[in-house]
Amino acid sequence: MTFMAREIAEAGAAVARGLADDAIQNAAKAARARDPAVVVTIARGSSDHAALYLKYLIEITLGLPCASMGPSVASLYQAPLKLSQALAISISQSGRSPDIVEMQRAARRAGAFTLALVNDETSPLAADPHALAPLHAGPERSVAATKSMIAALVAGARFVAEWAEDAGLRDALAQLPEALDAQLRTPPEALVERVAAAKSAFVLGRGATYALAQEAALKLKETCAIHAEAFSSAEVLHGPAEIVGEGFLVLAFVPQDEARAGMRDTLARFADMGADVIEIDAGGQDGPRRLAARASAHRHATPIAMIHRFYSVAEACARRLGRDPDRPRHLNKVTKTK
Repeated sequence: MTFMAREIAEAGAAVARGLADDAIQNAAKAARARDPAVVVTIARGSSDHAALYLKYLIEITLGLPCASMGPSVASLYQAPLKLSQALAISISQSGRSPDIVEMQRAARRAGAFTLALVNDETSPLAADPHALAPLHAGPERSVAATKSMIAALVAGARFVAEWAEDAGLRDALAQLPEALDAQLRTPPEALVERVAAAKSAFVLGRGATYALAQEAALKLKETCAIHAEAFSSAEVLHGPAEIVGEGFLVLAFVPQDEARAGMRDTLARFADMGADVIEIDAGGQDGPRRLAARASAHRHATPIAMIHRFYSVAEACARRLGRDPDRPRHLNKVTKTK
């Protein structure tokens, strides 16, 4: 068994540990009392996809604008920042990338209230935010982040649930450990073969599932060396659709909200173009062109189960292609950019 497979299986336990910690609840209370005018996020890689998911939840649930800040603004360009009315949220597995650390410090100097969601509590990133919420994912040996990413998604969703005092989202997150454990099964062989045969792919989402499309596209690149691009289903029918032809792979994280009908229309158009469409959806059964994730009682919690289920596809696809998902050729677990 690969480390990646083991860590996918450990995600439920990681989530349970995170939910047992009151740090995120306390951070949400502090943020609500601060009443920021804007939220900025600081992250890279998979953590930036967790930040994108958080952005949608903050904007949809709290009505606050939320945007990602480029860490180089502080680390390279040393630009003066005006963040006195901002909440700055850093997300990281290692907490050791110099640009992320410097951006958080710069945000604090500029007057922002800073919150760090970080897995390594001994890291530099964990040393000086106003509020720290450990992810509790535990050691992660595979280069491809899985359980730490799931822990970051849950931490972000719980932060919003506590801030908004959303009992429905809070209860749905409490049920996630059991749901993740219950969906630990081998993905359909025919589906894995379809993904492994692709040279290029589109990965689609909308709203919160767009963040998971970004994450899935990254996983296909780093574990399977498949060129994959993520798009919102609202944008892909503009210029990108021109390259779609017979057999072109389209993976879709189907939304569980108001965006669902529009996604269905887009997928029907791609099928008419000859694309090989695979849906990652909630409930129902697996099939050659369908991956079923455990449905949640809340629309914002279900996408977490969807990406968790997809990780098993990426891991199986990598092995099918003769690749080691734990040790990609050109990647390291900690990327230290400046």
